[in-house]
Amino acid sequence: MKVTQEKLPASQIGLEIEITPEITKQTYEQVIKKLASTANIPGFRKGKVPRPILLQQLGTTRIKAAALEELIQDGIEQAVKQEAISAIGQPQLRSSFEDLITNYQPGKPLTISAAVDVEPEVNLVQYTDLQAKAEEVKYDPERVESTLDKERQELATLIPVEGRAAQIGDIAVVDFKGSFARAEGEDETAELEPIPGAEATDFQVELQEDKFIPGFIAGIVGMNPEETREIAAQFPDPYANEDLAGKAATFTVTLKELKEKELPELNDDFAQETSDFETLEELRASLVEQYQKEADEKTKANKQEALLTELLNHVEVDLPATLIEQEVDAMLTQTAMRLSQQGLDVRKLFTQDIIPQLRERSRTEAIERIKRSLSLREVGKRESIEVTPEEIAARVKELLEQYPDEQDVDEDRLRSIVENELLTEKTIDWLLEHSSVELVPEGSLNPPIEEIEATESDADADVPQTEEETIEASTEVPEG
Repeated sequence: MKVTQEKLPASQIGLEIEITPEITKQTYEQVIKKLASTANIPGFRKGKVPRPILLQQLGTTRIKAAALEELIQDGIEQAVKQEAISAIGQPQLRSSFEDLITNYQPGKPLTISAAVDVEPEVNLVQYTDLQAKAEEVKYDPERVESTLDKERQELATLIPVEGRAAQIGDIAVVDFKGSFARAEGEDETAELEPIPGAEATDFQVELQEDKFIPGFIAGIVGMNPEETREIAAQFPDPYANEDLAGKAATFTVTLKELKEKELPELNDDFAQETSDFETLEELRASLVEQYQKEADEKTKANKQEALLTELLNHVEVDLPATLIEQEVDAMLTQTAMRLSQQGLDVRKLFTQDIIPQLRERSRTEAIERIKRSLSLREVGKRESIEVTPEEIAARVKELLEQYPDEQDVDEDRLRSIVENELLTEKTIDWLLEHSSVELVPEGSLNPPIEEIEATESDADADVPQTEEETIEASTEVPEG
């Protein structure tokens, strides 16, 4: 079989395949023989239909089309194998099928044109001495005090209040009933329209403005127990219930009981009750260490993200459609699995009308993810960065010990995932060592919100996953 290769855009290889006269004749005869054994033609038994009658009844075009389908499939498969092409995805016919039927003459050579996607060539123009800026996340000591205060609030004892009016920070027990406020000029004697569901008895609410819709808490402040008051409030816009968004309301509120919080002392007893530490000093030190570690990890993630973003400015790669579609498939599958784990009905969310839109929206992110993955792989290849079997075994053992309740873990798949993650870690660390990332104050780069969202998605794709995600991935059933 004569095959001529041609390099095409989007990492495709074009193939001109010349099928020999012997094969075009042989395939045609085989198709006629097969059709003769299965065709139902009145007056003849199966397999006993004379050739002229068969050709007349079925038509030459139909027979040639059936033969062509076999010639095309077998021809492309043999050509790819003969040329030792590492094809990905399904080959595509470039010739017009109608033209092929017209030109196909059994016993004469036939040339078909096809294209196959192949792994793209990655050209890293530069990957050392890269220059980038990343935001430095610093440990905030106030987080420790905020955490301790939150714990104190949760352990607070509620003490009845007497002899004073309600104030911010109190716990109020109220009965209330909500109605839509009167429109301007509406009859003052007309009965207010009740708001569906806006009614409660012995409702306990902390008097903090963010605990209810605007105006409600402020209206309770200053009330005395047993007092009833009409309070004007406004539903925010947007609001969970779209029918109420932005609408004015009037609440008839009766304050039945007032309580205040008595917070526990911040001492060693508090530390023992809320943690495994014996002293408050040990608890504080642990929180400081935890939040310092979080800040350092966020800073490192910012450095990695900045460096990978800069790396893509120096990579040239022509991605095949197959890789992009496979990545989009993977992204949508991951999204569907997360939504399903949250208890959502994925079938209602991923409708036939929505899926094409989701695929189109995912393309840009998919392309970025593939470029990053290929670039890191190319760096690892050029610098001979490898992961040892011992490193893989140690990480796998660690994961399995940390998540002993996980069932049906495919250990071979887990090892493969761990190997890729460790290789990614090593490659990124190598890039950081051979480049310069300037740390700048947090918030100074200030990217737009939409860029932040894209950045988070891309970082998830290339920076190693959490250990729990790694275990979960190893229990998934691979496609194909």
